[in-house]
Amino acid sequence: MDHAPNPRNAPDAPHPPAAAPPYTSYAPYEVPRSASRTRRLLTPLAILAGVAAAFSYVGLVDPNESGHYPPCPLYSLTGLYCPGCGGLRGAHALAHGDPLTSLGDNALAFAGYGIFAVVWVIWVVRAGKGLPLRITQRPLWWWTLGVVVVAFSVIRNLPFGASLAP
Repeated sequence: MDHAPNPRNAPDAPHPPAAAPPYTSYAPYEVPRSASRTRRLLTPLAILAGVAAAFSYVGLVDPNESGHYPPCPLYSLTGLYCPGCGGLRGAHALAHGDPLTSLGDNALAFAGYGIFAVVWVIWVVRAGKGLPLRITQRPLWWWTLGVVVVAFSVIRNLPFGASLAP
């Protein structure tokens, strides 16, 4: 069978022009500076509402009473504390205005709550001014954070680190 050549696949056939992507002067995840202040603050306020709802739930439903939350799988299988063990009890204590108990339940989570609060405030201030929140850290910073989390996990499971255990 002899087929006629397809003019679309011919090497010298003109190709239709590719559609150019729309030009924007901001990254896709950033709200443009010209957007209204309410629109720029919508995402950080929605995140705060979600965190407040989660803390409210944990504040109302005590994790110290069994049956409300699933057990930690690592602790259930091995008897070892993961970096998150005690985090719900710490959030419950913080929701009830007891930061010292929260620190004792999970010092890493307590530090995380504080870091979140600081970054959130910076985010709101920058969004209010129409500036993007860019958190770019060098790989060394992320590796250091990983080492801190692993060291916290190991130390809290050793006899001399019992004060870090929940």
